[in-house]
Amino acid sequence: MIEARHLRVLRAVAATGSFSAAARELGCTQPAVSQQMKALESSAGTPLLIRTGREMRLTQAGEALVRHAAGILAGLTAAEEEVAAIAGLRAGRVRLVSFPSGSSTLVPTALAALRAEHPGTRVSLVEAEPPRSVEMLREGDCDVALAFRYEGAQAQEEWDDLVVRPLLADRLVGLVPEAHALAGAGSVTIDAFADEPWIAGCPRCRRQLVEVCRGAGFTPRIDFATDDYPAVVGLVGAGLGVAVLPELAIESVRPKGARTVTVEPPVRREIVALTLPDLAQVPAVAATLDHLAKAATR
Repeated sequence: MIEARHLRVLRAVAATGSFSAAARELGCTQPAVSQQMKALESSAGTPLLIRTGREMRLTQAGEALVRHAAGILAGLTAAEEEVAAIAGLRAGRVRLVSFPSGSSTLVPTALAALRAEHPGTRVSLVEAEPPRSVEMLREGDCDVALAFRYEGAQAQEEWDDLVVRPLLADRLVGLVPEAHALAGAGSVTIDAFADEPWIAGCPRCRRQLVEVCRGAGFTPRIDFATDDYPAVVGLVGAGLGVAVLPELAIESVRPKGARTVTVEPPVRREIVALTLPDLAQVPAVAATLDHLAKAATR
């Protein structure tokens, strides 16, 4: 196999005309140059140099190799510089996927800080709810997935093959029309809403709602279901039902015509940033995870 270091020595010999002159230019010994040229000729399977008096002359094969060496070494140098830029966070790309309430709360703060610290790092963002976002990560369609899962043993095995960066515990809160009898309550139990019409959120949130309500002894009557949190808030504000939403979702929406109440016992979802073990070693990915964690602490 032809090695780049051998090509550099061959170019020096061709340029200077001798092993000793090439050694002086490269800062090594004449025997080292001779040894590397023997190794290169062995790899090439043909003579590359002919001694003519005190000078070394290239054979036809040697001329061809030197001609190609310039492009090979230039490409290698460019690759080394690009890799060094990525490793030093002067360049790089991160593909981030997030669920909507994370996109509107955690992601802007994290990406603004990342850009300020590493302006050469580019981040793209698409939205997807788990488990689709986790599938995208495993399929290679993103580098970091902002995801969530609700408390409970049934979800604890799904991320065993991933690097999990915990960000925050997001508590669910009740949302009622401002004219509702419980609008001024400090806290309520979930069964206080047993006879109410419900507005439900994303599919995973709907399943969690049904499980929590069943645990309290009733099945919720879901009149409306939407993945759009502002729509949930709008429907509640219009007096069409009640809802239970994560605090992170309400943080990004002005709940006009609606009031929040604390629901007991508390139900929380775990917000995390996920990546693959190999990707966690990439500097730009590691920096993105760090800034998401810092955004969560704020």
